[in-house]
Amino acid sequence: MKINYTNKHYVRVRYSETDKMGYCYYGNYASFLEVGRVESLRSLGISYKSLEDNGIMLPVSEFQIKYILPAYYDDMLLIETKISAIKGVRIYFDYSIYNDNQKLLASAMTSLVFIDAISKKPVAPPKELLSIIQSYAIQEQ
Repeated sequence: MKINYTNKHYVRVRYSETDKMGYCYYGNYASFLEVGRVESLRSLGISYKSLEDNGIMLPVSEFQIKYILPAYYDDMLLIETKISAIKGVRIYFDYSIYNDNQKLLASAMTSLVFIDAISKKPVAPPKELLSIIQSYAIQEQ
């Protein structure tokens, strides 16, 4: 199912997240994307904690990012996270990260797999999540 749901969340670049050049270290972007994912699901009423408490884990299976411009210490970053699809046992997220001046700094995509916490085998997405996300489904032609 293709989905059109977007959430916006802000994070500030901390001094410890910068490198000698003054840029936000590239490895920190994975954490920013995680914040975007967690807050997107939370805004829909689904928390990672509730998923885990119900025996569902969501490991990242794919991660792609394109860096366009650097972020700097104390920049307030807008993480725009779109839940773009749920296909089988996978959920897909697209991201855009902007600075204070609305300049696009990075675009990214992740896919995660719903797995059973005990067996570590893929499982269907929780019905509660599917029920909530259904209202954001895009009718495919």
